Amino acid sequence: LLAGAALLAVSLAHAKTLIHAGSLIDGRADTVRHAVTIAIDGDRITGIADGYATPAAGDTVIDLKQATVMPGLMDMHVHLTSEQSGVAGYAERFYLNPADYALRSTVYAKKNLLAGFTTVRDLGANDNLNSSLRDAIAKDWVAGPRVYSAGKSLATTGGHADPTNGLAAQYMGDPGPKEGVINGPDEARKAVRQRYKD
Repeated sequence: LLAGAALLAVSLAHAKTLIHAGSLIDGRADTVRHAVTIAIDGDRITGIADGYATPAAGDTVIDLKQATVMPGLMDMHVHLTSEQSGVAGYAERFYLNPADYALRSTVYAKKNLLAGFTTVRDLGANDNLNSSLRDAIAKDWVAGPRVYSAGKSLATTGGHADPTNGLAAQYMGDPGPKEGVINGPDEARKAVRQRYKD
């Protein structure tokens, strides 16, 4: 009885996930493979075999025999805290708070993941929200792709990432490295060091 329990414990400890894929685009060959099994151990693909493998005790089978499986896509320029939406997107910065952007970013992250993007590079967000979202996804708090975060974008006064562009003079203030606006090498060093820290 003890030997049987030990064998069962060992087999369950090595339980795998098997994906039965009707078609597979593996990104290596020029042709599509049909009727294959993809074996996954933890978060790693450990093998791909022709045919539909019989699962061992404790294995999980995902039946995608009617679907095509392919590697996750990568998008190297996203902003998960916002979407381009013309005037409405520009105006929302006057009534949305950082928490609103943070919560909404979880929706955009999930949309990206469900569209097949498993890795993204987020190239700028206020309040360090893209780095916080990266960490929340890595901790499985929210669903989303793997995020490589640049933190807040950097620009010179009036440059692409100056958050005061287009504002009336009384709202502009004097943004500096914290807000992503740099002028000269010393401010650039300070801003880059802060992003490295983040």
